[in-house]
Amino acid sequence: MAGGAMNKALLPLVLSLGVFAAACNNGGGDASSNSQSAPGDLAGAKIGAPFTLIDQNGGKVRWDDFKGKYRLVYFGYTYCPDVCPLDLQRIMQAFTRFEKADPARAAKVQPILISLDPERDTPAVLKTYVAAFHPRLIGLTGSKEDIAKVAKDFVVVYGKEEGKGTSSYLVSHSRTPYLFGPGGEPIALVPVDDPGTPDEDEGGPDQVFAFLEKWIR
Repeated sequence: MAGGAMNKALLPLVLSLGVFAAACNNGGGDASSNSQSAPGDLAGAKIGAPFTLIDQNGGKVRWDDFKGKYRLVYFGYTYCPDVCPLDLQRIMQAFTRFEKADPARAAKVQPILISLDPERDTPAVLKTYVAAFHPRLIGLTGSKEDIAKVAKDFVVVYGKEEGKGTSSYLVSHSRTPYLFGPGGEPIALVPVDDPGTPDEDEGGPDQVFAFLEKWIR
């Protein structure tokens, strides 16, 4: 599915949630949210559901395993050429700062990457990938059917874009980094971009840090 077609298909959804879609092969895209959003911009939204997936160590992980913790959830894939690693870098840089500033509150947060490319993102591949961002980042994968269900439950739209070879494809997907509360309730979209800052590489982590300061209690 082409990036343009993906964005058109997502338009009714993103307008209702206040989030803009961006395919991994289309660059950074628009901002998902910002720190000036109305409190709890996802409060009451029907996002999320129980699941069982496989982590980077090959063990089973359930959504309910994170009860009592805030959950920073990002959907992407390890072969993503630009958007996913940039978003994860900003999120985890901010989380590292948050850990140093307030270790007690940071301990209440679990960062999670859920792969939308289960064909290539094996536990071994995820293990190397998530370790590059932060030791506490968990990578989750599963069967194609499992991932499809989780994506649907978490309001994520994605599709394979075939390349010249069987392993050279890209995956277009909606750009939706979420914060969930200790009970699994959706709270707000994580602001990975700062549209008003000329250097987004600096602005993104600052916004995410402020976001964590605001919402993690």
